[in-house]
Amino acid sequence: MRLIVGLGNPGATYARQRHNIGFMALDEIASHHSLPAWRPRFQGQLAEGRVGDARVALLKPQTFMNLSGQSVGEAMRYLKLQPADVTVFHDELDLAPGQMRVKFGGGHAGHNGLRSIHQHIGEGYGRVRLGIGHPGDKARVTGHVLSDFAKAEGDWLEPLLDAIAREVGWLAQDDPARFQTAVAARLKPARNAGPRDALPEGQPRHAAPRPVPAATPDTPAPVDPLQALRERFR
Repeated sequence: MRLIVGLGNPGATYARQRHNIGFMALDEIASHHSLPAWRPRFQGQLAEGRVGDARVALLKPQTFMNLSGQSVGEAMRYLKLQPADVTVFHDELDLAPGQMRVKFGGGHAGHNGLRSIHQHIGEGYGRVRLGIGHPGDKARVTGHVLSDFAKAEGDWLEPLLDAIAREVGWLAQDDPARFQTAVAARLKPARNAGPRDALPEGQPRHAAPRPVPAATPDTPAPVDPLQALRERFR
């Protein structure tokens, strides 16, 4: 089993804030894969089920961001998992809006949710970093992360969440590198693929070769200028 955690703050007031993009990702995954309804568990909201052939538990801590580790630690111990079985979706200031990077281990970079998780289970867990961009001034960071996404940001936010939900099966199968590649393929389709071309889940998009027009009887053969000159003075 893989425990997939989304970070955010509970309640309708925070629902559309940039800091809650982890919650948004899990909601999209649960909806896309028709997982059972969320239920209160482990100081959070839990949805358990299968993504493809893999068994997963989705967890949205309801402790507020800076105490997220309490919920994650409790769920991990009850489910008899190791930190390496945990993956956390969270907002990332150091990535441009719409970018996603997968990482294992390392520091928390000042993120309050990750700091709390470090305190309860250590640093040996996976992260999916979801870019929200930096406001450019350290003094504006708090206001930036605690502000709602602008309507125009839906142009990148909705495709990102959809791609994550469609390709999360790779993550559930413990293949984070392929998960990252597959999401990137959905967000940057091949040049020759039409914008509405369907992409099978779990498979990156590949460009189809450009068709070569078939020769027809009405198509004139190429003319050799030198040969034409010889024929003229024969």
